[in-house]
Amino acid sequence: MFDKLEEIEKRYHELTEKIADPDVISNQDVWKEYMKEQSDLKEIVDAYLSYKSVKQNMLEAEELLYDPEMKEFASEEYYNAKNTLEEMENNLKILLLPKDVNDDANVIIEIRAGAGGEEAALFAYNLYRMYTMYAETRRWTVEVIDINETGIGGIKEVSFMIKGKGAYSRLKFESGVHRVQRVPETEASGRIHTSTATVAVLPEVKDVEVEINQDDLRIDTYRASGAGGQHVNKTSSAIRITHIPTGIVVACQNERSQLQNKETAMNMLRAKLYEMKQEEQNKEITNTRRLQVGSGARSEKIRTYNYPQSRVTDHRINYTIYQLESFLNGNIDEMIESLIAADRADRLKEGNI
Repeated sequence: MFDKLEEIEKRYHELTEKIADPDVISNQDVWKEYMKEQSDLKEIVDAYLSYKSVKQNMLEAEELLYDPEMKEFASEEYYNAKNTLEEMENNLKILLLPKDVNDDANVIIEIRAGAGGEEAALFAYNLYRMYTMYAETRRWTVEVIDINETGIGGIKEVSFMIKGKGAYSRLKFESGVHRVQRVPETEASGRIHTSTATVAVLPEVKDVEVEINQDDLRIDTYRASGAGGQHVNKTSSAIRITHIPTGIVVACQNERSQLQNKETAMNMLRAKLYEMKQEEQNKEITNTRRLQVGSGARSEKIRTYNYPQSRVTDHRINYTIYQLESFLNGNIDEMIESLIAADRADRLKEGNI
């Protein structure tokens, strides 16, 4: 590990010299590339320099342990530094874990009502509201791409984009089947029903990452419509794109123009093709972790929302929060932090540094 840290520190200093070189500055593309690389390394280098400083203090205190007059003071300094070094070394291991290349990306989230009829559609709306409220707490922006509403406030399916630095890193573990247990308002006998909704979280990917042959696309236009099928405009501005080789269908109807809808739909298609590519790669990995980075298994039941007990339980890490109302109002950071910590622990256990 320390050999790798030395290499990183050396590279950081090389980059510091390069970005100050007039020849490099004159080539803005190269200069920006070096600046980004240095920025990515800064946190690791700062932590490593602090580690080396504390270790030097510990070694100096160790030498004074043999001085009768300084022994008491040196002993306290030595053991304080030693304990601090253990914490710092663990932090360095975490910093050296391979980063998901998509962590800083915007995300496209798709929510679909599953088993449970109208109750499932109402739950899908609850999840949509939860994620949009969470985005507000992070000062991220939300853009609806496509939505299919029911007559009484539910959602059959919705696609929306959350834009903000680190959005994917915070939300990537939300993919999967979410289950709700509650008494529906329409249930006269007061029996608890179980309904489900599926959530898919996709990173927004750039053009260069996914190649799409235009001959493989069928593009249809139609009129955008609102709840109950009522047309909200009189022109065929909504776009539906079918990727013929895979059968993937994406749609967008919420932008003002056909061109904007087509651009947004293409972004969704890229994300879905990218996800498919990732899933193929994951199948080749024999030691798959409990938490799939980048693409959660949609068929897996990951979380239960139990209204009578006011609890939310994530089954992958066996973690429960007894504040259901607050959770559904977007206060989901505690669960997200627990999922991130569990993922880090898994990777550290694997020695994946």
